[in-house]
Amino acid sequence: MKNFRHSRNQRPKKNRLIIGVNAIIQALEEDTQLERIFILTTLNSSETARLKKLAADRGVPINKVPVEKLNSFNAGEHQGCIALLSKIKYSNLQQLISFSFENRVVPLFLMLDGITDIRNIGAIARSAYAMGVTAIIIPEKGVGALNEDAIFTSAGALEQLPVCRVNSLMKAVDELHLNGIKVYATEMTAGQNVFDANFKDPCAIVMGGEEQGIYPALLKICDEKLKIPMPGNFESLNVSVATGMVLYEAVRQRLRE
Repeated sequence: MKNFRHSRNQRPKKNRLIIGVNAIIQALEEDTQLERIFILTTLNSSETARLKKLAADRGVPINKVPVEKLNSFNAGEHQGCIALLSKIKYSNLQQLISFSFENRVVPLFLMLDGITDIRNIGAIARSAYAMGVTAIIIPEKGVGALNEDAIFTSAGALEQLPVCRVNSLMKAVDELHLNGIKVYATEMTAGQNVFDANFKDPCAIVMGGEEQGIYPALLKICDEKLKIPMPGNFESLNVSVATGMVLYEAVRQRLRE
């Protein structure tokens, strides 16, 4: 795994930017991996509509922003539209599921809901990679950007571990269910301890943000709710620490087979 020692920079480097509507359309048509597209709030044309459709078809998030945001990239004549090249190669969820079963690998997915701190995401990815997670599943919106800072914190794990970016976590849960994969949700008030769950079978684990937890509608469609027992009677654990504990229990069970 790579050992990143470069200095972190808040502003994306210019060689990671694609500038202008036509250039971004071309990149989308060529299936270039894009992290996000920033479009001027008032920009409205047939070409813009085409860009938005291509982005939606490929699961690339779009942010409508004021001109000040676009100017902050120092990209010159941006024409009201800037795309950020992704340092992550995103994977298709169904293809990963099929690949796992075809190769007789018991999949273990990790789904992140509402986790916005990129340091937590990086630490989670590092643990997930070490524990042999099949892939991390994230939503298009409502999760921290998988940028250089996240990769730095993950010690390069985010460049090694498959990441599935989906437009709906609830639809992703449905897709997991259709493939016979059980979905566990972690919640502080759950009645079942994480040590009592069966992680030996194909499964996915959902972790929520520290403040809001898992979205209620998403929590409702999960198969079982689990908690980490804490004799110390403390309010909660850091989400990256909690994720590492749950994943270790899953691996411990699988290694005993």
